[in-house]
Amino acid sequence: MSFGKNLQYLRQLSKNMTQEALADKLNVSRQTISKWEMDTANPEMDKALEICKIFNCSLDNLFREEMDKRNDSYSDLRFEDVEGFRYIEYTVISCEPESDSIGRMYKCAKENGIEKPRVIGWDFPNLSPEQINVYNMHGYTAALILPDGVTPEGYEIKKQETHKFAVIHIDKPFEDPFVTIPGAYHTLNDYMQTNGYSHIDNNDAIPCFETDGEGMDVYIACK
Repeated sequence: MSFGKNLQYLRQLSKNMTQEALADKLNVSRQTISKWEMDTANPEMDKALEICKIFNCSLDNLFREEMDKRNDSYSDLRFEDVEGFRYIEYTVISCEPESDSIGRMYKCAKENGIEKPRVIGWDFPNLSPEQINVYNMHGYTAALILPDGVTPEGYEIKKQETHKFAVIHIDKPFEDPFVTIPGAYHTLNDYMQTNGYSHIDNNDAIPCFETDGEGMDVYIACK
């Protein structure tokens, strides 16, 4: 763990705040910030507490954690106002539910003449301990975003209102999915916290990801 790396990471998450801008906020020199980030010096307690206030973090975050979980796969970290949309969804619970649920949505899109379907997805959490621990199952929900005028039969039509999301892009997420995808969620949570946002804890907005098979955009609804 490195206080200097953590400080640099928090600056970058905060709209790429410069060393000069942070120095002005803390009433220190830019050279002092540089020394902190190179781990050749540490701030006194009053300055450390000011840093925590600026970046909405704790002293434990700053000094005891390795906060930066990013790698070269991540890009285009941003906040995005996603316009409201209509959608249908299909959930599968099995050992490998993703392909079945996603395939069902693409089949529905073809049946309804949707030429360039947008399919999003998220983990379905409501499984029993037996399904998880005995049968090694997990759940996945795929959703098809509906163009205006398209109403597939046999599905409940749901609606997502316009909402703000924190978003990150992952290149080639499936080459090392158990590292890159959790790391993306970790980075998004840090990004929201640093910029004064928190995630939505109810069903008002869908936390999801969208992939074309090569890249993936991960979305977390924020308030």
